[in-house]
Amino acid sequence: MGRAIALCGRSGRIVSFLSAVHCLSGCTPQPAAERRMSDQGKSSVSTLAGAPAPGSDTYKGWLFKWTNYLKGYQRRWFVLSNGLLSYYRTQAEMAHTCRGTINLATAHIDTEDACNIVLSSGGRTYHLKASTEVERQRWVTALELAKAKAIRMMNDQSDDSGDEEPTTQSDRSEGIQGTLKTLISKLDDLSTCNDLIAKHGAALQRSLSELEALRVPVEGGEKIKGVNERATLFRITSNAMINACRDFLDLAETHSRRWQRALQYEREQRIHLEETIEQLAKQHNSLERAWREAPTLSANTPSSPTTKKGGSERPQKGEASDEDEDTEYFDAMEDSPAFITVTATENTQHRCSQSNLYGASGGHTNDWNQDNVSPSCKDSGKELQPLRKRRSHIPDKPNYSLNLWSIMKNCIGKELSKIPMPVNFNEPLSMLQRLTEDLEYHELLDKAARCESSLEQLCLVAAFSVSSYSTTVHRTAKPFNPLLGETYELDRLDDLGYRSLCEQVSHHPPAAAHHVISQRGWTLWQQITISSKFRGKYLSIMPLGAIHLQFHSSENHYVWRKVISTVHNIIVGKLWIDQSGDIEIVNHRTKETCQLKFSPYSYFSRDVPRKVTGVVSDSGGQAHYILSGTWDDKIESSKIVQSSKGGSGSEGKQKTVYQTLSPKLLWKKYPLPDNAENMYFFSSLALTLNEPEDGVGLTDSRLRPDQRLMEAGRWDEANSEKQRLEEKQRAVRRRREAEATDALDNGREYEGFQPQWFHKRKNAITGETTFVYKGGYWEAKDSQDWSTCSEIF
Repeated sequence: MGRAIALCGRSGRIVSFLSAVHCLSGCTPQPAAERRMSDQGKSSVSTLAGAPAPGSDTYKGWLFKWTNYLKGYQRRWFVLSNGLLSYYRTQAEMAHTCRGTINLATAHIDTEDACNIVLSSGGRTYHLKASTEVERQRWVTALELAKAKAIRMMNDQSDDSGDEEPTTQSDRSEGIQGTLKTLISKLDDLSTCNDLIAKHGAALQRSLSELEALRVPVEGGEKIKGVNERATLFRITSNAMINACRDFLDLAETHSRRWQRALQYEREQRIHLEETIEQLAKQHNSLERAWREAPTLSANTPSSPTTKKGGSERPQKGEASDEDEDTEYFDAMEDSPAFITVTATENTQHRCSQSNLYGASGGHTNDWNQDNVSPSCKDSGKELQPLRKRRSHIPDKPNYSLNLWSIMKNCIGKELSKIPMPVNFNEPLSMLQRLTEDLEYHELLDKAARCESSLEQLCLVAAFSVSSYSTTVHRTAKPFNPLLGETYELDRLDDLGYRSLCEQVSHHPPAAAHHVISQRGWTLWQQITISSKFRGKYLSIMPLGAIHLQFHSSENHYVWRKVISTVHNIIVGKLWIDQSGDIEIVNHRTKETCQLKFSPYSYFSRDVPRKVTGVVSDSGGQAHYILSGTWDDKIESSKIVQSSKGGSGSEGKQKTVYQTLSPKLLWKKYPLPDNAENMYFFSSLALTLNEPEDGVGLTDSRLRPDQRLMEAGRWDEANSEKQRLEEKQRAVRRRREAEATDALDNGREYEGFQPQWFHKRKNAITGETTFVYKGGYWEAKDSQDWSTCSEIF
């Protein structure tokens, strides 16, 4: 903007020439008052030369104001400041006498000719005239900027009066708000200048076009031609500046909105924090009252020390407590989604916390193996030593950018079912290998197999069911869809004591069967069918099917199902995964149950993210253990020693208060390997799943070429190989469909595809018909007889 104004100033000779030509073409004789004004205008130009630029907050200078028909235009000193235009007879009058003021916020600005300015506001009108057109343009620019600023100030004042900020707002918020207002003010100034340049540039171009149409002498024509060239240069420069200003305006407005949202977010967080503190204070008071009203445990709990007066009195605040320091209280799970503990510390000051049992007893969390577990349930150490060193790293993930346009080009003219998805969305593991990852914490089942107490065993089984989700917190990439008949084996009999086999038994809908047998006393099998629904902003993945676990010695048979996995920010933003829903684990021999609740993430929730809570109950419904933790970190268990009725909850229901011993650690997530962020966030077990191994079946996922190429970082070749495999699978499906049609036409039965190692059987417990292992795989591996396997790769 400054360069444009300077250009106008340097072109004073051009403007004077244009004014002269304009007057020659059609000016009327000036009255005497106007001739006096012209004589006095010379000094006004020199005065304005030192005036501030029109973009500044204050603008001063001489203008001629119409008084009446006798005196005509009189020279007056005008001062433009804070949206007000005031005038004085002389500069000396500024200290004591103001002749008049007009508010630009409600004023209308008009230009009659090259030098006149008309200001009208309500019933007051000022007819002003500048000595030159350049001077008039400077004043018009300053007036329009001041008017825009005055309107903004008036709007801001009305907004502030209607919605005052609380006096407790932090200095930081006020500083940000002030910065935003200043930035918006300057941006509006720039926008106004932009409009003025465009308007005046168009007027200049029209004037030049009119001059070219006039018949003037040859010398005048040459001068007009030079003026036209300079005006063209001015127009080009102005257009470039206008475009730059427009880009800056767009960028600044974007950042301004972002800062406004950030400021609003900080305000909401402060309010949210204040409400949380207030709620905690209320819960603290209610818990203290519940603790005082609860019946004493001195007569019922042998480990509770008695008071000096026989244990019949409650300790007052400041006295020694007669409660066990390891004792805690929990709300019943069915009445409240969060557990609340009251912990007795050394000085008996009771505090409340929304707890996941992370050290809630005031001391360190003890391992499950140390206390309150049957001796046979304790870990006896590793009985088998690993015979083979497994790999601990894979090639780093390439930093390839995803070209969505190239994907869209490949989709043009193709059926939806034939559109190949690039491996950029995948990780170098198949769904069968991801299913096998559930065994990462198999030690929990080894430990549970040695437990004599079925309730303690159920706690460990519940921890195992939660541990299978720990690897998903960073794993947003999609596993490869297995081909029909694809298998995956994990033979860790020598070092970990189990053998695992998976097979893709159906393609539409996709279903996989899994069977694991362990030498350490347990067998696990499941059939999982994946159902997914895209809901705009997120994708819900619903695993269908039951998981069965049976212990050999006790014949305890446990059944449970998986929760819903949700992938958020599918369209825009960073992907993240959440688990939500309920799991009911049932021991069908003893009818004992465990109810687990996976709390969905909520921005407004005060709970710890990824929270899991649970209650272990016997066949009669009496609670014996409280489980709590998070599905991405650890699970702890607390034994219930007594339950009692407490105060009413938020819904008016009477809550059950559980008194428990200190929590014992059941499961803790292993730390990720070094450099895991560059290896798809694979765990130590996941790094070994695709490791090449001799003697596996011909349909094993380790032999899948596109998956192997992706792991090696050769993604372009992997995409080509993936497309080839999918087209081969479609050809096999079309051949089967043709055979089925031919058999139907000839009246013959067509068996269709049958899995190699699994067959359908009806489960006696659930009544469902699922695929279960029929045997033969490990025998075929021992003899290396894979003649019955299909060639799917």
